Amino acid sequence: MSLPPALSWYRGLTRLAAPVAPALLNNRARKGKEDPDRRGERLGLASRPRPEGGLIWLHGASVGESLVLASLVDTLAARHEDLSFLVTTGTLTSARMLANRLPERAFHQFIPVDTPAAVRRFLQHWQPDLAVFAESELWPNLIIETSRRGTPLALINARMNERSIQSWRRRPDTARWLLGQFAWIGAADTRTRDGLEDLTGYHVTLAGNLKLEARLAPPDPQVLDGFRSALDGRPVWLAASTHPGEDEIVLAAHAKLLEQSPGALLILAPRHPERAGKIRRQIEERGLSVLQRSEDASAPTPDKQVWLTDTLGEMAIWFSLAPASLIAGSLIPGIGGHNPVEASQAGSGVITGPFRSSFDDLYSAYQAHSACIEVESDTDLSTAVMRVWSGQGPTPSASQAALAAASGGAMAKTVTALETLLHSAEATS
Repeated sequence: MSLPPALSWYRGLTRLAAPVAPALLNNRARKGKEDPDRRGERLGLASRPRPEGGLIWLHGASVGESLVLASLVDTLAARHEDLSFLVTTGTLTSARMLANRLPERAFHQFIPVDTPAAVRRFLQHWQPDLAVFAESELWPNLIIETSRRGTPLALINARMNERSIQSWRRRPDTARWLLGQFAWIGAADTRTRDGLEDLTGYHVTLAGNLKLEARLAPPDPQVLDGFRSALDGRPVWLAASTHPGEDEIVLAAHAKLLEQSPGALLILAPRHPERAGKIRRQIEERGLSVLQRSEDASAPTPDKQVWLTDTLGEMAIWFSLAPASLIAGSLIPGIGGHNPVEASQAGSGVITGPFRSSFDDLYSAYQAHSACIEVESDTDLSTAVMRVWSGQGPTPSASQAALAAASGGAMAKTVTALETLLHSAEATS
């Protein structure tokens, strides 16, 4: 089948861009956005030999998808001792996490830049027996070249918000062609399933949300115990993954909490740590004392009222320390909220704003099981935190019931579908 015009144009433009890719990667490495010792992987040059036997390649964008893929690899590896697993991502944080998370017979490589030549080098070396893409990470050349090799493709935990679906609807021929290359698509929610079926005309399986069954790596127990000891029973709450416009609401809520509980500590974890300097100025302008994690690795002393945790890969620690957690990205419109699962798995009570359209299905389950508190203002937020501290907030059992209801057996459905594809590929090879 010939490519739609938009994909032909994309192929041509990425061919023209290929010569400048090394320079762009070098520049990103200087800025700390690439691993300078592994830039070759981004050009499709493998840094290790291909293992013998069957190989499943799994790709996700970043940390959230990486956790899903690592849990999926755990399940598949336990069932298939003859298989190896290549997991690709594009971020340094996900690479570091996977280095410590993947089981035996599984390893990480950085995804190649999406030029035809880099992708072909990557595929020629690894020759996967099955390609698995997570969520909405759809790079056209990766899909085109993999499909042309005859490798079966699966799209797992497919998730698209309404904005993404509307964007695809403006390019229906491109959407239909790219999505049509997948032998199986498992949607995480009904909105995505309905949107993809409308776009493609193909059946899409409502598999459920794999993130609800992802097994997260627990925080280092020594680090966690050290912080708990240092905090010595202080009332703690967390504002997780805040965006501009939300920090002001969070700080106003904390000021109200301090009036009732002078020893209270706010752990403020911005979604983008590079905003820490601006946030610190906001904290200090309010007259609040602050400890910035990137500048001081110790625990906050009793005189510190805000712990600005501007680091990556430590969110599991903060959720474990905080009985109450605001899942930000939900206090202002235009973001769509963030995933509350990690908070629930750590036993932290979930608080959310009203703007969480990216996780409607999940929060519907949370509300049905009284597993979250919705807030709209700084006053609401301070009241919700006090409710959790006083034992009147969401319980861990309510959160677990919500997660069980929302997942829909996603892991079992996905594993069965992937095994079917793999067996079909083996039968035709």
